Amino acid sequence: MRILVQKFGGTSLSSPQAREYVISHIRRELNEDYNLVVVVSAMGRRGEPYATDTLLEWIAQNGDALPAREKDLLLSCGEIISATTLCSLLESNGIASTVLTGAQAGFETNDHYGNARIVDIHPARIIEEFKKHKVVIVTGFQGQTITGDITTLGRGGSDTTATALGAALQAEMVDIYTDVNGVLTADPRIVEDARPISHVSYTEICNMAYQGAKVIHPRAVEIAMQAQIPVRIRSTFSEDEGTLVTNPEGFRDVQSGVVDRLVTGIAYVSNVTQITVDCGDGSSNLQLKVFKSMAENSISVDFINVTTTGAVYTVFDHHSERALSILQQLGFRPKSISGCAKVSIIGGGINGVPGIMAKIVESLSEQHIQILQSADSNTTIWVLVKKEDMVQSLRSLHSTFELNR
Repeated sequence: MRILVQKFGGTSLSSPQAREYVISHIRRELNEDYNLVVVVSAMGRRGEPYATDTLLEWIAQNGDALPAREKDLLLSCGEIISATTLCSLLESNGIASTVLTGAQAGFETNDHYGNARIVDIHPARIIEEFKKHKVVIVTGFQGQTITGDITTLGRGGSDTTATALGAALQAEMVDIYTDVNGVLTADPRIVEDARPISHVSYTEICNMAYQGAKVIHPRAVEIAMQAQIPVRIRSTFSEDEGTLVTNPEGFRDVQSGVVDRLVTGIAYVSNVTQITVDCGDGSSNLQLKVFKSMAENSISVDFINVTTTGAVYTVFDHHSERALSILQQLGFRPKSISGCAKVSIIGGGINGVPGIMAKIVESLSEQHIQILQSADSNTTIWVLVKKEDMVQSLRSLHSTFELNR
């Protein structure tokens, strides 16, 4: 049984014209004799009637006191509207289809409402519908607890639904359709000569997603990587193949030179504050106090450098005032730089290659850009710069590593 999972995001379903493209993609794969699972998100974006953010705003305007369990019940409505709309359109085009909610598709989750984790998937109902030669439309973003309560999987949850079903069904491929034609070397709104990437590894795309690229949710990539299911990131509005996400061995012979590239792409996260906490006497529990206080107050920390006498880390700008106040109450005298940006240089070829950091420093120095902080892993180097230097940093590094070629 040849199985393909297609996932269509909110912009892919938000207009009659867009939905025609969706139908054409479904028809094409049916002609290739695939059994199709089509995962859908809520239609549109903030401000449009059925978008998830619109539903959240509705609650904010009506008491703003809906419990987490009931909020998940409301948020599940957007995907149901998308799925039933698509089902009607497919049927009118002579394509037999059926709709399954996340629960009906077999998603069992924990009860962490708003950001539930998948415990197990039981896709037997989907297999039965395949035997009836139907396209199975599944509402993304949804699951159900063992006691029958509806849950949602958090931001990017429809991507997670798609790759999880791909894994459970041992699909040949998962196609993630969005409004961009695959993964690019940088944000094209900032770097005009950013170019499409034809192939990328699971690790690289996961790092790019974590560091600000929004083409796919990193949680979805991790599931695909564990199950070794290839993923394509494609444009709804094009027939192009987009970007293939798999292990390097999966595309070693497809495009010469791809495996040997040093840097795959540049990503960024803006609006962060750097916090420095210093203790000159070398107090051994400084780090414990600092990071425990952040955790207890639900403040996410990132870009962490720890020394024997202190700690440097970042928080989002909107958390900075509270974070500094907490540290001051503990008796520390923190220093901060607000309005920063974390720039990430990502590539599977970085590991073990000398001179990469030197090239980064040289590139930014030539533009008179100060590096406030840096860190690295085997596939990523991060530098913190002032937000006003972010655009030039991205453009300069993109050019330095010849990503425009």
